[in-house]
Amino acid sequence: MDTLGIQGRVVLVTGAASGIGLEIARTCAAEGATVHLADVADPVAEAAENLGGTAHVCDVTDPDAVRALVDGVAGSSGRLDVAFLNAGINGVPSPLQPGGAIDELSFEAWQRVLRVNLDGLFLCLQQCARVMKAQRAGSIVVTASTAGLRAEPRVSYPYVVSKAAVVGLVRQASLELARFGVRVNALAPGPVVTNIGGSAPRPASGVAAWENSIPMRRWGQAGDIAGLALLLASDASSWMTGGIHVADGGASALTQVLSEDLPGPG
Repeated sequence: MDTLGIQGRVVLVTGAASGIGLEIARTCAAEGATVHLADVADPVAEAAENLGGTAHVCDVTDPDAVRALVDGVAGSSGRLDVAFLNAGINGVPSPLQPGGAIDELSFEAWQRVLRVNLDGLFLCLQQCARVMKAQRAGSIVVTASTAGLRAEPRVSYPYVVSKAAVVGLVRQASLELARFGVRVNALAPGPVVTNIGGSAPRPASGVAAWENSIPMRRWGQAGDIAGLALLLASDASSWMTGGIHVADGGASALTQVLSEDLPGPG
């Protein structure tokens, strides 16, 4: 038996219009899954058409929209086998950047990131769990971050805090859902080339600083995450739940941050 196969399974991917979500959807489609791509923006329609999937425009912070999304996917296919809950934002300066210090960060920016990254995830996980508990089977895979596992001065406060909360939510949900045959795991990528921080080019100095903190000396690509996602969706991980699975080129194996990398006077 091909335990890594997901052929014929019904897969939902949120945040699927670009980046990690799009690559996961592409990988699942290539493996023969029935893929539903959801995103807040219209470009998800083009992505779905290219992959032979079904597009859904959904704001994950809207409880009614999320319930309708999950019911629509499960209703059209008769079940929901795998949910990749990947929708997330940042676009907020880090403590190393102007406006990102704890005493400068706006409450509006804080709320905006947590609303999507934590509240939106909760709503999606809640609705997927409702369907999967009833069918007594399923795999939920959440995109967390290595920034949720340790302090990271190059990442914004709300992003770090939201991803740390995501880790707790995944572990807590895994305990409840295990007896229903539903697994809950998290991907924890390190620095990956996506547009989560905006479409503007990153400063060369910032790119170099990140690369210097990664033992493999390169940023990750979305494809570096998709293989791990496929594992967690498949029967090869049938005894894995409550795990936070890191893919970061070895960066989290480092235990020190240099003092010159921290904000504040020299």
